[in-house]
Amino acid sequence: MTDAPLGRSADHRILTVGYTLSTGPGVAATVSYVADGDRHVIVDPGMVASRDRILGPLAELGLGPEDITDVVLSHHHPDNTMNVGLFGRARVHDHKAIYEADQWTDRDAEGYELTPSLRLIRTPGHSVEDITLLAGTGSGVVAFVGDLWWRPDGPAEDPVAPDREELRASRLRVLAAADVIVPGHGPSFPADDSAPR
Repeated sequence: MTDAPLGRSADHRILTVGYTLSTGPGVAATVSYVADGDRHVIVDPGMVASRDRILGPLAELGLGPEDITDVVLSHHHPDNTMNVGLFGRARVHDHKAIYEADQWTDRDAEGYELTPSLRLIRTPGHSVEDITLLAGTGSGVVAFVGDLWWRPDGPAEDPVAPDREELRASRLRVLAAADVIVPGHGPSFPADDSAPR
């Protein structure tokens, strides 16, 4: 059985391509927009040089912060969450709950579907709380993985991973379901044999 969503109606755009300078001091998140039906999703609205790096490309799509219905946080490191407050009307999804206004609804992210084309799965490795958003698009499945991979080159050995074997297992799970990977701090890359394991 594959983790890939059954639907293939989602569309996506990377709003800003992130980067890392080793483990600091300079870091910016790759922030993505995913649409499916009436759902407008931002993935990992983290650290960027300027909020315009997120809001400008979103405005080019004819959208403002108030139009975003959902935010997915791959994990709770500040470099991936810093700008979540820009989207105050959105439902926020993490590994264990949905947060909206003053409501907190417990639910496990594993297998949770925002739509038939948008599925969350647990992918611990960079941290114990990591999740991946799998988006079924017309051209295949795009995996928004947070820092399961920082960049297309890995790093192969994540220096902050608490469990190297768990990281590898989660990477293999994503590679089995996805065609394209959007990492936490770099451009997208194919989910093929070139991806670090």
